[in-house]
Amino acid sequence: MSETAAETIDKELTSNVENISLGPEQKLEKQETKKIDIILHATGSAPILKQKKWAVDQEKPISAIIKFIHKYLKLEPGEKLFLYINQTFAPSPDQIIKNLYECYGANGKLVLHYAKSQAWG
Repeated sequence: MSETAAETIDKELTSNVENISLGPEQKLEKQETKKIDIILHATGSAPILKQKKWAVDQEKPISAIIKFIHKYLKLEPGEKLFLYINQTFAPSPDQIIKNLYECYGANGKLVLHYAKSQAWG
């Protein structure tokens, strides 16, 4: 009888330890796949995108958005593209989208404006 009680306690401890070690890993996996909605608005003489709303991986840098817009609009390699948040400032290319969303996102979206010439800031 004492062996079964010991086995039961051992099983409970093992399952608790497994749950503890798996919990954070599972949460990290869900965070890695989480997307953030980004709304892209043309400014100045920049071409307007047909689709304005995009779901983007939260861990990507803002430079990935710039490259995507550049490629989507089929701009020449030498053409510049400026990206602005809240129509006021240009984030640095290494800024992570998640951080920008946490600071400047509203209504579950991050609104970005793009232009072919400097517009603000």
